[in-house]
Amino acid sequence: MAATSLHYESTANHSWIAAAVGMLALALGCGYALALGELAGLYVALSFACVVAIMLDFRAGVALMLLMLPSAASTLFPHRLMGITGLNPLNLLFLATLGSYIVHGRLHAAAPLVPKPLLWLYLVPIAVGGLLGMGHIDEIPSFFRGPDLYDFRTGTQYLMEIVGKPMVVVGVALLAGAAAGQSRKPERFIIPLALAAWLIALIQIGFVISEGPSLADLASADERGFYTPMGIHANSLGRLHLFAFALLLFAWSETTRPRMRLFLLITLGLIGAALLLTFSRAAIVGAVVVGALFLVWKFNAKTLALFLTAIMLAALFGAEALYLRLTHGFGQGADAVSAGRIDGLWLPLLPELLKSPLWGNGLNSILWSFPMVNEGMMHAGHPHNAYLEAMLDLGFIGFALLMAYYVHVWKGFRALCRKPELNRELRGLFQGASAALVAFFVTSLVGSSLRPEHESAYLWVAIGLMYGLRGRSPATQKAV
Repeated sequence: MAATSLHYESTANHSWIAAAVGMLALALGCGYALALGELAGLYVALSFACVVAIMLDFRAGVALMLLMLPSAASTLFPHRLMGITGLNPLNLLFLATLGSYIVHGRLHAAAPLVPKPLLWLYLVPIAVGGLLGMGHIDEIPSFFRGPDLYDFRTGTQYLMEIVGKPMVVVGVALLAGAAAGQSRKPERFIIPLALAAWLIALIQIGFVISEGPSLADLASADERGFYTPMGIHANSLGRLHLFAFALLLFAWSETTRPRMRLFLLITLGLIGAALLLTFSRAAIVGAVVVGALFLVWKFNAKTLALFLTAIMLAALFGAEALYLRLTHGFGQGADAVSAGRIDGLWLPLLPELLKSPLWGNGLNSILWSFPMVNEGMMHAGHPHNAYLEAMLDLGFIGFALLMAYYVHVWKGFRALCRKPELNRELRGLFQGASAALVAFFVTSLVGSSLRPEHESAYLWVAIGLMYGLRGRSPATQKAV
């Protein structure tokens, strides 16, 4: 066993070298490829070149996927290469990494890649919801049809888009957990998570600078679609930053490495600025929840000073714009505060709960709901309430199973943030994941989904790491 482990670690070292050499060679050709306009070819070549390193060690693929996962929903990230739907760098890397794990990594795994609670409490109910929704494709109104909306025409296309596509996030998270579980220093995976946060934050800030809006314009209720050219709604972008901020904030508080502490502090400042630039009320409230939990769980003079500094910087950043955004609709009634959700979405959809109360109406059932088909509600592809969506789509049985799964996740996070065998940074990461989960439950009242979404990518990575590290013992740590 020792000889096998040494051989595996040696192979891993060579794989990182191969990855670096491959990426360097492709970087030298970037200028030429861009000059020719062959972006699709460049992306495909980049993906396949990385496969060389991935087949030697699947952990190389995990690191690359963690870097690109938060940016995968943006328009700068290719979603279709050479005219083939589903052919994109993330999917190619995911398949290559999964294949490498099956060939090599599974031999060293301490547990199955897909844990039973995840399978039976989460994946199976969602799959059943997808099967229930297949028969309603023809009932979707024409105003939802289009390449930028819902372009599926068959039940198979519906399943691939609604069920299969989001599961890539879960798959990446599980592979990240398997990679961390087989690494000597799993805390190193915090670095690609932070770098990924840098990437999406810089893309967003660069977009804002290029467009040049005022803070008052960004905070306006009429500018919720400002980030549409990026391919991400402001609220989704805000939640993405929120979960990254929660994980890295608590990891920062626990690290004892000066350089890491400085790197994470700068990263938190960048993420915080990007989050505020979304002017997403849900994300800002979620950040306040995370900050309050941080203050309670880590209370000392340093955390209090940090909390007060963050408030001061936010005030300097744009106190008037933030105030106007957070108090939008005040004095005009509850429906105005909810941005029309109460009268335009929630109340019209309530009778739909009685159609199939036990197992629901199928995933994304809002699209063929009675008030939607008869135009008795807002044209929206989401109820803007994750709990209402789950009950509509999966019924009370499916909703109960999903909530039971998140209770299981909460217990896993809390156990790991107190596990003495783990590195301090990882314990901090899981404490941050606990705070992120609380913020997720709060923000789900006005949006998001209990099903996997791009905006919850960081939360899912934490779940994957939980599975990879919960069975890790000191003996295992020394062996790998």
